[in-house]
Amino acid sequence: MNQGQLLEISGNYWKACTLHAAVKLDIFTALASEQLTNEEITEKLNGDKRGVSMLLNALTAMNLLIKENDKYSNTSTSASFLSKDNPQYIGHIIMHHHHLVASWSQLDQAVKNGAPIRERASERNEEWRESFLMGMFTIAMGVAPRLAKKIDLSRRHHLLDLGGGPGTYAIHFCLNNPELKATVYDLPTTRPFAEKTIEKFGMTGRVDFMDGNYLEEGIKGVYDVVWLSHILHGEGPEDCQDIIRKAVSVLEPGGMIIVHDFLLNNSMDGPFFPVMFSLNMLLGTPKGQTYSERQITDMLSGVGAKEIRRIPFDTPNDSGVIIGVVD
Repeated sequence: MNQGQLLEISGNYWKACTLHAAVKLDIFTALASEQLTNEEITEKLNGDKRGVSMLLNALTAMNLLIKENDKYSNTSTSASFLSKDNPQYIGHIIMHHHHLVASWSQLDQAVKNGAPIRERASERNEEWRESFLMGMFTIAMGVAPRLAKKIDLSRRHHLLDLGGGPGTYAIHFCLNNPELKATVYDLPTTRPFAEKTIEKFGMTGRVDFMDGNYLEEGIKGVYDVVWLSHILHGEGPEDCQDIIRKAVSVLEPGGMIIVHDFLLNNSMDGPFFPVMFSLNMLLGTPKGQTYSERQITDMLSGVGAKEIRRIPFDTPNDSGVIIGVVD
């Protein structure tokens, strides 16, 4: 690696903050399918002509806008993913990343103190929660439809989606298995987002929501499959083992437990995204981290799960799926 590459890594946050500002100002939605001048965009944004001009030119240099004859328009990428008019909009997760910037700038303090810099998204204000939950929905929508076809739940009847947020996975498992119903278990503040999403997919009669805190409370009901997606990385090893124990305790004999999370290799130094996400958990949680396949497998073995296996499935950011069955 040379000097220029090191400086590029160091300055990469400039590009991120430029994208964050454009999404926050909703520039891509303002442009829609039009070609507009700087003056027209400035008026739409009620902004400063000089500042807007600089931002538009930076977005052009980043290949997120096209500039022709002093008029700007969306690229196919920005129109597809950065305009609220498009169902593939990913602005919510980008705004979640924006909310994390301040804590990441203090990573050195977290490393020295071993303590989080920020509160959890679920404990912040409505804007933070919405960005986080709808961002998780966006990411899950890229995975859940494919993953639901990969895991055979045709003989299962009731799925518990533990810490399921908006219920994206529960919905898609039910869509792919007509005999299956599901319960999403999450904090009360999550309920409005979950019920809105469940209704959107026409699943109100088959997917319900249960308020609760799986760290502090027990879990009601009996199920034949429990789905734990991206919740273990928020906790330390002891709490993870306790969560898995609680999950298994509500399973019928022969029930299935499925863990979906970012998975490290067994030497804990790759792949890249799970390693970086561990740092994100250092910044945001007292004991959270990403775990290796061996660690998750050992946790499942620790509660008596059998037939433990990782299913082959490619996902963004190196998440993986590990399945076990209980007697």
